[in-house]
Amino acid sequence: MDSQTKAEPMRVLVTGGSGLVGKAIEHVVKQEGGCLEGEQWTFLSSKEANLVDLQQTRAVFEKYRPTHVIHLAAKVGGLYLHMKENLHFLRDNLRINDNVLQTSHERGVTKVVSCLSSCIFPDKTTYPIDESMIHNGPPHDSNFGYSHAKRMIDIQNRGYFAQHGRRYTAVIPTNVYGPYDNFNFENGHVLSALMHKTYAAKKEGTPLQVWGSGTPRRQFIYSLDVARLFLWVLREYDEIDPIILSVGEEEELPIKDAVEMIADALDFKGQIVFDTSKSDGQMKKTASNAKLRRYLPDFTFTPLSEGIKKTCDWFVNNYDIART
Repeated sequence: MDSQTKAEPMRVLVTGGSGLVGKAIEHVVKQEGGCLEGEQWTFLSSKEANLVDLQQTRAVFEKYRPTHVIHLAAKVGGLYLHMKENLHFLRDNLRINDNVLQTSHERGVTKVVSCLSSCIFPDKTTYPIDESMIHNGPPHDSNFGYSHAKRMIDIQNRGYFAQHGRRYTAVIPTNVYGPYDNFNFENGHVLSALMHKTYAAKKEGTPLQVWGSGTPRRQFIYSLDVARLFLWVLREYDEIDPIILSVGEEEELPIKDAVEMIADALDFKGQIVFDTSKSDGQMKKTASNAKLRRYLPDFTFTPLSEGIKKTCDWFVNNYDIART
């Protein structure tokens, strides 16, 4: 890392700090010794600043004067909300990302690590997908607005490096789940929405209705694993090119297998019904974690059944504060 970083402790601003990954990073920083001596970490929520607005973005950077930024803030939703409002997702996310990156540049921020999404990958592609293939064709049509806005972060990072020598980079986690996720039925992530549905079906004594066939395959990564890797990227990873944060290809599994793990974790004994009239989205998005493994061959991921159990327990114990 460069001499400026060594000379003064980092002041890290985490945008989207109250979301799934932000809360996980906060846990690792505060509970697992992730904060080094003298460092200041600020976890920003949308209540404090609307990053779609440039003036509010500048004001929050003026207030906290970060040397480093972890950029998680985004306008997000589940598959069905994205399908309805692609233009909104495109415009709001383009604005948020440009405001954060340009303000970081103007204020001399040493490093920005932005969060991309596996939905940015081309729809028609060969598998496994790696970091070099992001722009090799259009993303899946269901959320083209959000996906293109996220892809542009990679383009901007290259631009800030080419024109200004800035070391701004990005990570691409696969399907993240964990405590503090959005558990809403309609616009939550797949596992969290299924956890809430299973919890409700158990409580009401009704069958569990799963949208889609249950056959699409996904790689799921526990939010605390993502958080630990984010800290490594912030401190050690020196490339501008993005890096995929994912479990291995061999860990990809059908949604229906995850449903069974959730049913086990919540002790749901009722009937499970797959509603095939609902869209499945992409059938698979297999990502390669070979680049991550070259850097961190010994990193241990939380097994899916264990992460699901921990998340279900958190949801049940924190139902009153969970986003439902």
